Amino acid sequence: MRKIMVANPKGGCGKSTLSVHIASWFARHDEIVYLGDLDRQQSSRHWLEARPENLATIKHWEISADEFKLPPKHCNVAILDTPAGLHGKRLKEVLNEVDKVVVPVSSSRFDMLATREFFEELAATKAVRKERVDIGVVGMRVDVRTHAYAQLLEFLQEFDLPVVTCIAQSQRYLQAADTGVTLFDNDLNSTVVDIQWRPLLNWLVSRH
Repeated sequence: MRKIMVANPKGGCGKSTLSVHIASWFARHDEIVYLGDLDRQQSSRHWLEARPENLATIKHWEISADEFKLPPKHCNVAILDTPAGLHGKRLKEVLNEVDKVVVPVSSSRFDMLATREFFEELAATKAVRKERVDIGVVGMRVDVRTHAYAQLLEFLQEFDLPVVTCIAQSQRYLQAADTGVTLFDNDLNSTVVDIQWRPLLNWLVSRH
């Protein structure tokens, strides 16, 4: 079973967008996918409720903020959307159960500074130190041709973390949030998938 956590201590950075798209991609490849949501707003769960029944099935991973429960044993891929402010004992508990952590970061200086302590906390946990968990950064709403992207790379060099890919700003992600449909459910978006999402998808299916 692949267990993937999408995390960042800051709200509004794209965690739910990444979570639902990752779930959709695996589901389209005939995996048994469960999507869990620890956030109080339950954005991913509401998205699942809006998802048309004719699309690839994604099941709801019933999980609460008070008690961490493992996904069902027959699950192939479990994706966990996490709340802002995840840290301390709760973060360590989840890290002990996942294989990959995807961290969305924008090139805003405020966002980078808000993420600094989170990266430091990740680096200090036993699961990361013993390389049981892979961490990959995704630049959100980032144009790789800009100075802001160069600043993001410079910031991440401090922590020796890879920028797996960058996802550009697009109204299509707002539409996905409302309709339960992702870019992966629409073959017309294959160019965006190949350029922006393919590196992340390859990283997610790779082994340590």
